[in-house]
Amino acid sequence: MTGSALAQDRSDWPENFTVGTASQGGTYFAYGSGWANFIAENLGVSGGAEITGGPVQNMALVHTGDLRFGLVTMGPASEAVNGKSPLMPGMKMDNVCAMFPMYQTPFSITVLADSGITSISEIPDGARIGFGPAGSTSDSYFPRMMETLGVDFERRNGSWSDLGGQLQDGLIDVVAFAAGIPIPAVSQLEVQSSINIIEFNEQELSAVTDAFPVSPFSIPASTYQSLSDDSQAVSMWNFATANCDLPESFVYEITKLTMENNEKMVSIHKAAQTSIPENYVNNTVLPWHPGAARWFTENGYSIEPDMIK
Repeated sequence: MTGSALAQDRSDWPENFTVGTASQGGTYFAYGSGWANFIAENLGVSGGAEITGGPVQNMALVHTGDLRFGLVTMGPASEAVNGKSPLMPGMKMDNVCAMFPMYQTPFSITVLADSGITSISEIPDGARIGFGPAGSTSDSYFPRMMETLGVDFERRNGSWSDLGGQLQDGLIDVVAFAAGIPIPAVSQLEVQSSINIIEFNEQELSAVTDAFPVSPFSIPASTYQSLSDDSQAVSMWNFATANCDLPESFVYEITKLTMENNEKMVSIHKAAQTSIPENYVNNTVLPWHPGAARWFTENGYSIEPDMIK
């Protein structure tokens, strides 16, 4: 436990906390549970992760204070802040504050190798595509991307682990994953089956980056055994968020602990290699929690005053 965390007044700190993650078999759950345990052990506050429907639901639960923390992707966060959340249309979720950058979520497509599908244009009409849990980042954006690319499909939902199993059993044809890499469900799949990870070609890349809040992203060949070369995908940034009413000193200590111990974070999940302070610039959507902003500014990262709650 850090000295400063022990020495300060904790009278307004909560006795416990919960982090909203997403479905099992996905990166949010693995990252969020490990991070919650790390914070709980070091700050002496009881805490854990909760399985949720993902970023859309996490924004709502953190806004209302039902959850103290939530992991979110910038697309759904932007919609929620602007009152366009599919869960609560018209309600501006302005009580959710940014805490620190996590990683980028690549959008990637997986099929069984024996399907013969090697490109997006080869996905047959009426293909049954699994888009992850209902309301997840993947489910919010991937179907719209596929429509933009002219793919005709039947939409299926489920946890990543379930969809991996359904792909293996021939119950669906394609899984359109959006999760931090390596995705536990894909790593599991390739141990048991021969799979193709389908990339976006230049034209497809340009069409989706023009239409959606995503940017080009290359999945390194080392991520999966099935890749011999880097795979071209698109991605969206993820941030950890806090309810804006949480005490400044509490959020400061959590931000400090997370940002100053990247090696520990990477041991929780490899995706945390980009959970580093420099990536704070990728939040252009949410106000910063004053506690988080204090740590960033003390360490030489400038945040505009109007971006701090």
